[in-house]
Amino acid sequence: MGDTRAKLLEYQSKRILRDHGVVVPDGEVISDPKEAEAIARKLEGSVVVKAQLPFTGRHDVGGVRFASSPEEARLAAEEMLSSYFRGFRPKKVLVERRMDVRAELFLSVVINDSMRFRSPMLLASPFGGTGIEERSEGVVRIPVDYLDGLGREVVEEEFSQVGMPSEAVDIALKLYDIFVEYDARSVEVNPLALTDEGLVALDARIDLDDHALFRHPDVEVEVPKDLNREPTDLERRMWYWDDADPRGTGYFIQLTTEASEGYIGFHGIGGGGAMLAADALIRRGLKLANYSDTSGDPPASKVYRVIRTILSIPRIEGYVMMGSVLASQEQWHHAHAIVKAFNEMLRDRPGFPAVILLAGNKEEESHEIIRRGVRDLPIRFELYGRDYIYETDYIADRVLKLVEEYRRERNEVQD
Repeated sequence: MGDTRAKLLEYQSKRILRDHGVVVPDGEVISDPKEAEAIARKLEGSVVVKAQLPFTGRHDVGGVRFASSPEEARLAAEEMLSSYFRGFRPKKVLVERRMDVRAELFLSVVINDSMRFRSPMLLASPFGGTGIEERSEGVVRIPVDYLDGLGREVVEEEFSQVGMPSEAVDIALKLYDIFVEYDARSVEVNPLALTDEGLVALDARIDLDDHALFRHPDVEVEVPKDLNREPTDLERRMWYWDDADPRGTGYFIQLTTEASEGYIGFHGIGGGGAMLAADALIRRGLKLANYSDTSGDPPASKVYRVIRTILSIPRIEGYVMMGSVLASQEQWHHAHAIVKAFNEMLRDRPGFPAVILLAGNKEEESHEIIRRGVRDLPIRFELYGRDYIYETDYIADRVLKLVEEYRRERNEVQD
C-alpha cells in the first residue's frame, strides 16, 4: 500500500537512543497522574510534562507543559490524559527533568527517495527547534551509500563547515546505526540541546517501515498506519489480524464512523483498478465508508476477515468488491471468503445490495463457488467477470440503482 510507516512515540524513540549511547534527560513515562507527581518529586526541581502523541508541534497545542512542583506535574498530567490533541487522546505522558539549554541543534537521518539520490541522507543544522523544516541556510545534507555506510571523516568535515560541535559527530553516527538496525524511514533528534552536561536529546522521533516490524518484536506499535486521528476499533482489529498472517494484503481503513444514507462498504483488489472503481462510485454520489484492499494472493481467511470487517460498519447501504483488473492470484480464495462472510453477515439483511467484479486466475471456478454459496441469501446480488473489467461506470450505475431500491424498500417498511 505504498510508503507506510509506524510512528514511534517520543518515549519509545528515546529508549532506543539511550540503548545506543545517546544521552536523554532523566525521566519516566507514566499513565497515572499520581505517578507524575512521584517522578517529579524524585527528579527534584522543575520538570517537563509531555503528552505522548504521534505528531510534531505538541507545544503549540498544549501537549508540552513545564512544572515547577510535583503538584503542578500531577495537574498537567491529569489534564493531558483527559484531553484530545488534534484528534488524539494520549495514553501516556513523559515526565523529564528540565534542562538548562545553551543552544539547540538538529540531527536527522531520512530516506531521500528523489531520483537524484534514492538513498539515506544525514541532515544536520546548528539551528534546531521549531521551524527547522522550513530553513535552508546552515543545513548539512550528506547522502549515504547504503553499502559503504556513513563515514566519520565525511561527517567531521561537513559539520566543521557549519559550526556543529565535534561531539555531534558521534551522535550522528549512532543515529545512522539505529536507522539501519531498525529498518527506519527516519530517525530525528530535534532539538539536540547543548547543555552544561554536554549534548542531550531533548526530543526524538523514529519512524519505522511497517513492513519490517516483524523483524523488531521488541517495538510495540498499536496500529502502524499514518493516521491523523485515533484508529477505530475496526481498524485495530483488522491490523492485528493482518499482522498475524504475512500472506498477501488485508488492508482496511475506515473513512467514517458516522455512516448514513449513501454510504457503502468498498472492497478493492489491486491499487490502480480499485482507485478507478472508487472514483466511478463517488462520481455517482455514493460515499465510501471505508477503503480496503486484498491483493498479493492472500488466503481465504484474510479476505474473510476483511469482508466481515466491512460488513460490520454500522448503517452502510451496500457492499461492493471491484477488482478492475485480471488479478494474478487464485481468486477462489476470495470466492470462499465471500461465501462464508455473506452467509454469516447477510442472512438477516433482506435486500442488502452486494455487487462483485472478480476476474483473474480460477475465475470460472470462483464464480461458480460464489453463485452456489449465496443463492439462498435474501440479498440483491450481482456478479461480474473479466468482460466487465473496463466497464466500471456500468457497474457503478448498477450499484447506485440497487442502493436506491434498497433504501426505498426500507423506507416503505418503516412507514
